[in-house]
Amino acid sequence: MLIQDWMAKDVMTVDENTSLMRATRIMKENSIRRLPVVSHGKLIGIITDRDVKDASPSKTTSLDIHELYYLLSEMKVKDVMTADPLTLVGSETLEKAAVVMLQSKISGLPVVDPSGHLIGLLSETDVLRGFIHSTGIKNGALQYVFDLPDEAGSVTRVTQVLKENSARIISILTSFDDAPPDMKRVAVRIASLDTDEEEILTSSLKKQFTVVYYGRDELTSLPQKKK
Repeated sequence: MLIQDWMAKDVMTVDENTSLMRATRIMKENSIRRLPVVSHGKLIGIITDRDVKDASPSKTTSLDIHELYYLLSEMKVKDVMTADPLTLVGSETLEKAAVVMLQSKISGLPVVDPSGHLIGLLSETDVLRGFIHSTGIKNGALQYVFDLPDEAGSVTRVTQVLKENSARIISILTSFDDAPPDMKRVAVRIASLDTDEEEILTSSLKKQFTVVYYGRDELTSLPQKKK
């Protein structure tokens, strides 16, 4: 999966001389948490809602409301932005972006072209959307999770059984950290089958492999955030 396929492309920006008050208003009115700072199309910095909060006077300040407004109007984006922020190129992978964001403990990345011009913005939500799409979970898919020997051909043997049972594979994900020693954990999602076909396939897979889990994720009554 490529970053350019999942990033937000219609990105609001500011220049370095934009007042902090205006930048704050832009973020609030558009419900966004970060604003790239550009000069002649090239990215030179980024300002986040946390930067704004840290730069704003404390609630315990002795300044009156007029003085506060004046202070914020005089402060510029360049005074509080992060200059030369971490970036990735649109043709790099979404998986790489996830690693960078996790290691750097950030929730978003500006995306640039090879010449440094801003072309998009990638958030942690975009990364999650890409991951969800790649798993096929929303397609009502049936998932099997196996512990297989960490050797060449072990996944092929599973896919051969699936093929023999006319199962259409949607996704295959492999991990090692959550598997027993010398094993790999492989999650395979397939398109839904008729009940009889599913029973026959499941029985065959359990006879030949270690099936850790199989079933469908219930998505009709997901927990909802309280308003």
